[in-house]
Amino acid sequence: MDTFSQYKLPYSINKKYNTKVAYFSMEFAIDQALKIYSGGLGFLAGSHMRGAYELGQNLIGVGILWKYGYYDQARNQDQTLQVQWNEKSYNFLEDTGIRFQINIHNAPVWVAAYYLPPEVFQSAPVFLLSTDLPENDYLAQTITHRLYDSNTATKIAQYILLGIGGAKLIDMLGFDPEIYHLNEAHAAPSIFYLFKKYGSLAEVRKRLVFTTHTPEEAGNEIHDLYLCDKMGYFLDIPIEQVKMVMGIDNDQCNHSLIALRSARYANGVSRLHGVVSREMWSRYNNICEITSITNSQNWKYWADKQLYKAMEDGNDEEFIDRKRWLKKRAFDIVADQTGKLFDPDVFTIVWARRFAGYKRANLITREIETFTQLLADSQYPVQIIWAGKPYPLDYSAIGEFNSLVHLSKKYKNMAVCTGYELALSKRLKQASDAWLNNPRVPREASGTSGMTAAMNGSVNFSTDDGWICEFARHGENSFIIPQADYKNTNIHQQDEHDLYHMYRILKDEILPTYYKDQPRWRKIVQEGMKDVVNGFESCRMAREYYELMYHSTHYRG
Repeated sequence: MDTFSQYKLPYSINKKYNTKVAYFSMEFAIDQALKIYSGGLGFLAGSHMRGAYELGQNLIGVGILWKYGYYDQARNQDQTLQVQWNEKSYNFLEDTGIRFQINIHNAPVWVAAYYLPPEVFQSAPVFLLSTDLPENDYLAQTITHRLYDSNTATKIAQYILLGIGGAKLIDMLGFDPEIYHLNEAHAAPSIFYLFKKYGSLAEVRKRLVFTTHTPEEAGNEIHDLYLCDKMGYFLDIPIEQVKMVMGIDNDQCNHSLIALRSARYANGVSRLHGVVSREMWSRYNNICEITSITNSQNWKYWADKQLYKAMEDGNDEEFIDRKRWLKKRAFDIVADQTGKLFDPDVFTIVWARRFAGYKRANLITREIETFTQLLADSQYPVQIIWAGKPYPLDYSAIGEFNSLVHLSKKYKNMAVCTGYELALSKRLKQASDAWLNNPRVPREASGTSGMTAAMNGSVNFSTDDGWICEFARHGENSFIIPQADYKNTNIHQQDEHDLYHMYRILKDEILPTYYKDQPRWRKIVQEGMKDVVNGFESCRMAREYYELMYHSTHYRG
């Protein structure tokens, strides 16, 4: 029975995108109301679903309905970070009524499927799996409680649910995809489901494509092969057969390596990341071709339309007034959270994204005397805001967040916000004049926050990494910290180089332009607004996946 007929796409399929695609992702950031995401991977997947909807593509998303989401970011009494796990409920998701079982750790686990209709958030249809059912024992219920659970067995169970459970759901729906797209390697167990279904790795390769987001080998998750086998990762395929088919010569389950050996194509998420990925995996045999499709973000969701209209109309007065109003509205949120009243006429820097060591949230504060001088400058006054979620058990990143909170107590024009999700992300981009992005090159595979900042009248101020390499024209649409010789310097030297040039560009170029040459500043802002739409909008990305990854009939036999 074709159960999917109940969920036929409520929009006509564009004949250019007839190929049926099932897109597996651990997280989707489609709307603030649906809290099943943590950061960049989810932001990317959410914009992909919106782009697919706008183009009329024959694509569905497959993910997990996280009962407690990633976590809710609150504050302790001293304003430092507090992790909260609050149950979520959604009246806009439809219970499909579909219930089925998969085996995890030699035990049957019941799975329910929920449906996000396209018209709710203007996205491609998304099916979400849950084990939070009374038919399951408590341990099985917890599989879908927390996104990226820290317990190793639970994490592997989540991979099995997404991969095997997702592939089984698709069969039950009767969707019959021509392409299975793994957005990162979390759904790699689907490979073994397809191997059993089609009988050979060659048949799997005809149908599988893989997007990798990790620019260094150590960042790709590896688990004990025998634990994965015991958990049911390989279904009941004998482990010796798994090792032979997948070319595994040790006792490690490298999820990304398995995906690269099973896919017909893979892609990095920027041109630079494609180069880094090909170099990184070159020492392994039987790897599929790795191309690149640069991440993008959805203009209709993210952009401030009135700013764009004022720009297109050539109405500078309206443009200035709109940006000032956007800043004022966002500063109301800052004041509500921190008690600090910011001035919409003052140059505002925002650093906001996931807290991770290589992203260097506190880089600009590391020369504290220089930082103090910057915030005390009366000629070129500056305000600066931080926000972002560390992983809840990354104590180093949490410590970095908390140190910024404590530092902010010393300055009236420095603030740290909590609750960095889609809604706050959009507001802070509207609040910013400069969107500060300073990861260590080449650690940022793509990065997408600067794209949506540009869509809201902010200028990217960034190290030369990820998507920025394809976008930036220094002094014309952005300001770029020149690359250090990262291959021949240590991280401390690289940090010193980047910090020196950050302050040099800020003091010598950015601030004088903003305060003394507003027409030129406005031109830089508007060039960024135009360029980001031309090259980094999600419809371009969704189209490229069909052209480069889905349509080709060539595959490795």
